[in-house]
Amino acid sequence: MWWLIPVLGLLLGTYFGQFLNIEIPAWMVKYFSIGIMAALDSVFGGVKAMYERKYDSLLMLTGFFANALLAGILAYIGDMLSIDLYYAAVFAFGVRLFSNLSLIRVYMIEDMRRKRKLFRERMDAEDEMAYYDRDAEDEMAYYDRDAEDDIEEDGIGVHGDAESGEDVYDDAGDAEDHGAYQDVDELANL
Repeated sequence: MWWLIPVLGLLLGTYFGQFLNIEIPAWMVKYFSIGIMAALDSVFGGVKAMYERKYDSLLMLTGFFANALLAGILAYIGDMLSIDLYYAAVFAFGVRLFSNLSLIRVYMIEDMRRKRKLFRERMDAEDEMAYYDRDAEDEMAYYDRDAEDDIEEDGIGVHGDAESGEDVYDDAGDAEDHGAYQDVDELANL
């Protein structure tokens, strides 16, 4: 959303420029056009640098003022010599503007494709996890039902006591059965 601020400034500037009736003298039109081109070049260069992760605000500001100053000096010298040297600055800024704009477009498209690919991979991973979760739940339910069937068939009512860690028996018959099993286990260990 950082790009919204310059766009909003551009729209407000255009709106106020249309309705405030500010007239630029004819002799300043060349300088004004060069200033606009230098500003746009700096903005597009900054956006390109952000996509390349090389943005430096000091470089952007000094680049703007250095470019505008050099272009203004070229225009002034051209006026003194009665030669339109400002066209050289307009041409240079124009080439850089279109170059930066095309790179920004490429970076934006690559960024959108990368985000779309990550989104699809995440959705596929979530679908796969949901499949395995359902499969694990079905397997657990199967084993739970199987264990319940075994307990019902054997009639053993042993369950663990959380506090003491000892087995608790549902009735005396179960305790006697368990004792018999322990004797058999002890014989097997000899």
